[in-house]
Order: sequence, then structure tokens, then C-alpha cells
Amino acid sequence: MNDKLNLPAIQVNRRGEERIESGHLWIYEADVAGRGGAHGGDTVRVVTQRGRTAGIAHYSDSSKITLRLLSRHAEAADRAFYLRRLRAAADHRARVVENSDAYRLVHAEGDLLPGLIVDVYADTVVAQFLTQGMERVRGEIVACLDELLHPACLVARNDVPSRKHEKLAETTETLVGAAPERVSIRMNGLTLLADVVHGQKTGVYLDQRENYVAAARWARGRALDCFSSAGGFALHCAAKCDSIEAVESSPAALEAARANAAENHIENVSFREADVFEYLSGCVQARRRFQTIVLDPPAFAKSKPAVEGALRAYREINLKALKLLDSGGVLVTCSCSYHISEAALLETSAQAALEAGKTLRVLERRSQAQDHPVLLTVPETLYLKCLIVEAL
Repeated sequence: MNDKLNLPAIQVNRRGEERIESGHLWIYEADVAGRGGAHGGDTVRVVTQRGRTAGIAHYSDSSKITLRLLSRHAEAADRAFYLRRLRAAADHRARVVENSDAYRLVHAEGDLLPGLIVDVYADTVVAQFLTQGMERVRGEIVACLDELLHPACLVARNDVPSRKHEKLAETTETLVGAAPERVSIRMNGLTLLADVVHGQKTGVYLDQRENYVAAARWARGRALDCFSSAGGFALHCAAKCDSIEAVESSPAALEAARANAAENHIENVSFREADVFEYLSGCVQARRRFQTIVLDPPAFAKSKPAVEGALRAYREINLKALKLLDSGGVLVTCSCSYHISEAALLETSAQAALEAGKTLRVLERRSQAQDHPVLLTVPETLYLKCLIVEAL
């Protein structure tokens, strides 16, 4: 390798070397042996104990994840480097995105650009610069995105709590053009309105785009959509169902869902502002019945210590939903908690089924949309699990 790059050299210990050799892109603070005078946000050369260059990385002086590997080669991380990575990401989306002008262009580590999220909503781009390193090169990234996409508007949605670990402020800025109040997008034959400045995530839930279609394949009869957010599952399933109740606790999300329903002239979805756990309990007490139920809760486990409580919560909502589900009915149950594995979700759902006296047949095991790519050696890139099951 070329070790003559004019970059600070950070040495890693043997365990850090092993993480690189395993294919992971993160090196933790405890595995850094020497910092070589680097400052937060620097692009650095990663050096083994024997002095061999193992790649280049972004360095953080505050996060427990001290290094995020950009390349396993000693190469300059200049504008041309980022343009190549962004062009490769765009080429991948051209292959995998169908029936939508809204999609994730860059999925951080999944596109070998750790700390960077870029979502496209028609002619508007929303970016998140989540680390000191990506914040430092923001100008180059914006210039590359402008060259590749020529967006009418580019918004930096840096209102993300994880930036606190990087000692970065939580802000929202419009970097190109003027941010519209709503961006009209097309997704799976529907017109949806994305609030790219204030909406959840960066506007809408792009990671469920393919699961919306899958759920609609099985949906029928009376349906209940829990944690409905802006109505993604409900609106996609509406054409297959007699009626749908969409339950959400956020008034802003419900307002967006109602606007999306009106935009598509969908009249068989009724929206309820309520706590989902309480709403499900009320439905059980009233002995109500549904043929289709969707559970798409927020991440119950945002850290390892939260896993035990999260599993109890997943079990509770699945148990209540199964008590409401008719024989032959379909349950779509999701988890976006990385710390909850698919195996854990399957086991929790099975336990709930036994307690509810239901036998479940798995119809589909699904994940996040293909524009949220998974690196096999970076398990953190796989976070969304979606099970579609039938009550026999």
C-alpha cells in the first residue's frame, strides 16, 4: 500500500486489526493504540501495530466509535473519491428501485460511506451528516450531489440525536434552493406528500416501501393499522380492504396521513389519535375482530440494555393483535430495532401465538427495501424485520 499519504496516522491494536480483517468498518475507542495528533473530523490513515497501512477512515474524538473505515486502501478521500462512491450508489438504485421517485440514495455503511444518509424525494434531496468526518466534508458531498442529481432543493436534516455522540449540533438547514412545505412523490402508484423539513425520518418511511406492496398482497376485510405514522401501510392496503382503522399517537403524523388519503381519494381509512397499547386493549375488551392487522412500532430497543423491555413490548402488542385476528386472518408484524434479531421476533411472535391459542403460518419473511443495502460483515446495516403470518 502507499503509506505516503499526508494524513495523520492512527494506530490500532490487535483487536482493532481483527475487526478490520473481519470486514467491519468500525473501530472502537478501546482498540485505538495511538491517535497521532489527529483532530475530530480528520480523514486519517489507519496503521497496524507493525506499521502497515490498513486503510483510511474518518476519526472522531468524542464517539465510542473512534474510526469509521472509508477504504481498505491508502487512497486520497478527495472530491473524486466521494463522487465515485455516490455514483456507484446511484447506479445501484437504478437497478433496484421500481415504481417510486422517492428512495434512499446513500445508506451509510451499506454504501461504504459511513455517517452519511441521503434520501431523494422527486427533485428534492435530504442529507444527514451524522459524524464529525462527514460534517467536515459536507461541502464536497453537496457539490457531488449537485453534479449528479441537480436537485431543486437540498436539505440537511441534522436534527438527529446520534449527533450528540459526535459533539455536533442538531440542526436543519436548506443548503440548495428553497425547501417546499411538502414534496409530492410517487410510490407504488400512490401520491404521497413528504414533509422533508419536519417529518419523521427525512420525510416518509422509505425502508418499508417494498413491504407496503407485500402487505397489500395479503390484505383483506376489516383491517387495523397500528403505529400508522403517515399512513403508509393503510393507504397501500386500502384497495384490498373493506375498511381500515389507522391508529397513531402523533397529531402531526395523523395530519400527514389524512392529507395523503385525500390526495389519493381514499375514503375507507379512518384515522384514530390514540396510544396503540391502550387502543388494542380496548379492542380486545370489546371483542372486536379484524381480518388484517399491521404492527409497525417505533424502535423499542435503541440499545442493548433496552432489549428485555422491548421484547416484552413486542410480545404484548402481538398478543393483543392475535386476540383480535380472525381465523384465516393475516398479521404483518415489524421491528426496526437493530438489537432485536429476526430470530427474536419470530420467537416472541410464537410465544404470543401460543398464549393467544393461535397457530401461525409464515407467509413471508422480509427486511428493509433494497435501497437500504446490507453489508454482510456489518450486521448493524440490517435493522428492519417484517413478518407476514396467517392465523390457521
